[in-house]
Formats: sequence, C-alpha cells, structure tokens
Amino acid sequence: MTLLIVSLGSNVDASCNIGNAIESLREKFGNLTLSSVYESESIGFSGDNFLNLVISAGTDMTLTEVDNYLKELENSLGRDRDQPKFSDRTIDIDILVFGAERGEDCGLILPRREIFENAFVLKPLAEIHPDLKNPDTGTSYFELWEKFDQASQKLWVVNLKFED
Repeated sequence: MTLLIVSLGSNVDASCNIGNAIESLREKFGNLTLSSVYESESIGFSGDNFLNLVISAGTDMTLTEVDNYLKELENSLGRDRDQPKFSDRTIDIDILVFGAERGEDCGLILPRREIFENAFVLKPLAEIHPDLKNPDTGTSYFELWEKFDQASQKLWVVNLKFED
C-alpha cells in the first residue's frame, strides 16, 4: 500500500462539493484520514473564502491512475479548467504526497511545493501526519508548520464534519 495524501479546496458551494468529493474518495480508497476543515481567504484573486482540508489513504493504484481518477472526479464536480489559475473553484484536489515519490512524475512535482507555501495545505497536513518527514528537507510536517510564518495567511477551523 502506498500512502496517498491529497488536499481538497473549494469556494463554490464548498461544503457540498467537498462532501461529494470525500464520498467518492471513500468509495475508491476505503478508509480515509481527514484533517479538520479550515477556512481561508482566497489567495491571488478577490473571491469568496475557501474551505480546505487534507485527506490521506492507502492505495494500490499507480500515481498515473490516481492522478487520472482525481482529474475525472474534479471534472464530474464541475471543475472548469479554462479558468485562470487563481480563480473560484468548485473543487480543487491536489496530490501532496505519494509514498516516497520524489521529483517529477506524470507532470507532478512531489512532494508538492504548495506544502511550503500555503497555510491551508501545511496546517492540515501537519495535523494528520505531524511526524511524517518531508523527504527533501528531512523535517517533519509539524516542525515545518511551527517554522511557517503563520501570521502571513489567515486560517481558522470551521465546525464541519464529513463522517462515514
């Protein structure tokens, strides 16, 4: 089994779209570990706040299979790929970690760079995998969160649960 860690985000009918994505992920991967849900301001454009969380699961699928599945899932939930990079999203699902995968594969650079750049990725990742070490730095995600400029990006937990 390979450890798969993904981030989910939405600012368009967010709780519904995230809930539908989680339901599909459960059907595909079975047991999931979910972080708390965090709300954050949009970054790079003026838009509604986003809801974000990080999810991990085990998989026997290849990275290519997982990537294709996640793109299909985003499409099924109304993801418009013609929009600018920084814009409203019905759903955004990004692979953060895929086992010990490092470097570029399938057009992805893993572990994903956004881990170091965005509080809405690093905080929930550190919550569910505090002791997991980033293979490029050798530093745990908890330690990376502790060193992150937490005042630079507003982030707060919202009381939203996506239970089985």
